[in-house]
Amino acid sequence: MKDITLSYLDRKPVLAPGELEEKVKAAAPVLAAVVAGEEQYQDSLGWFSVDEAAGPERVDFLLEQAARVRADGDAFVVIGIGGSNQASRAAVKALRPKDGPAILWAGNTISACEMARTLEELDQYKSIYIDCIAKNFETLEPGIAFRMLRHYLEKRYGEADAARRIFATGTPGSTLHQLCKDNGYTFLEFPERIGGRYSIGSDVGLFPMAVAGIDIKTMTQGMRDMRDRLFSEPAEENIALKYACLRNLMYDHGFRLEMMAFFEPRLDYFAKWWIQAFAESEGKEGKGLYPVCASDSEDLHSIGQFIQQGSPILFETFIEVRQRDFSVVMPEETKKDYFQYLDGKDFWDINDTARKATIEAHSERGIPCLNLSVPALDAHTLGEMFYFFLFACYLSCKLTGVNPFDQPGVEAYKGYMFKNLGKPGAN
Repeated sequence: MKDITLSYLDRKPVLAPGELEEKVKAAAPVLAAVVAGEEQYQDSLGWFSVDEAAGPERVDFLLEQAARVRADGDAFVVIGIGGSNQASRAAVKALRPKDGPAILWAGNTISACEMARTLEELDQYKSIYIDCIAKNFETLEPGIAFRMLRHYLEKRYGEADAARRIFATGTPGSTLHQLCKDNGYTFLEFPERIGGRYSIGSDVGLFPMAVAGIDIKTMTQGMRDMRDRLFSEPAEENIALKYACLRNLMYDHGFRLEMMAFFEPRLDYFAKWWIQAFAESEGKEGKGLYPVCASDSEDLHSIGQFIQQGSPILFETFIEVRQRDFSVVMPEETKKDYFQYLDGKDFWDINDTARKATIEAHSERGIPCLNLSVPALDAHTLGEMFYFFLFACYLSCKLTGVNPFDQPGVEAYKGYMFKNLGKPGAN
């Protein structure tokens, strides 16, 4: 009952009998090549072993740095965008630590309103720390947010005290690294062999989680355990290869959207992390599934209509959480409110009944439904989930025939933006 499992429900068969098995068999060499380590991607595989960027000594160091913040700070601002903040934000939302400083997010928007609100909110806290995360420190959003928040800290605490409150996570030798050297800020490492969306198991994702109070030792152990499983499972049993093959088959059969659906709002930001991982990795050369998400049961009352009767362009990947970690029982009610049939029932069971009913209804409509069943929402399982989806994303890109690690299209708008903003050298 502790393993993550994957099942597939296809009531109005999209796949022919044996089609998935044949696909997995044909993809076995891809799995073998990935596990062996592909030479052409060595500059992007710093996350692969887990221990390269998140070995025990590094985790201990991050915990020491986090303890300094937690002992004194009552607010911690994470400055970053995309892969620089998605994983830590997902973990904080999913696990909701009960102690430690408030965690705020900045540098993920250029909105004047959001910056003004952040600065106003910070006024209510006594002791504030910040961490600017930027691999090359050329991205506009974190760059300007970092300047605003540095100035805020310096005005409030003075330059010397502000400096000890400032962390920055970047590539060694970068302009951000030099800024830290010049001003006495604490520098953390954004490993050169890890791209943003693959950075969960590094200082990038782990330090903010440690400040929030998440057990990053258990998180990284979950990543290792999933790594060991995926490296050792034969192709015909390999859960990540099966998921990648199902996605590839859905695309071959004309589906163009994959919807991650879940009945735990705690997974809202995890879904956003998943969207970035697959959209940025796979969406190239006119290929790729468009990843979207549904936070149910709320979204069943909006896009649920489209799913049930709209264009048949999507399939769903449901996340099932097996462990009952909260219990709220409906009280008996003497007033006739017409919900007496729920007397004594637990919200957990009502929610799970809605999940099962949704899978039944959507599969009967002809929507292929994958179900990823996880044992719990805890640090270990979340670590497993992060590694599972990254590994599966790598495999899926290989099957699609695109580079899993570059993102040339992301840069397209920046040339126009920087030129219009007057950045030197932009054209």
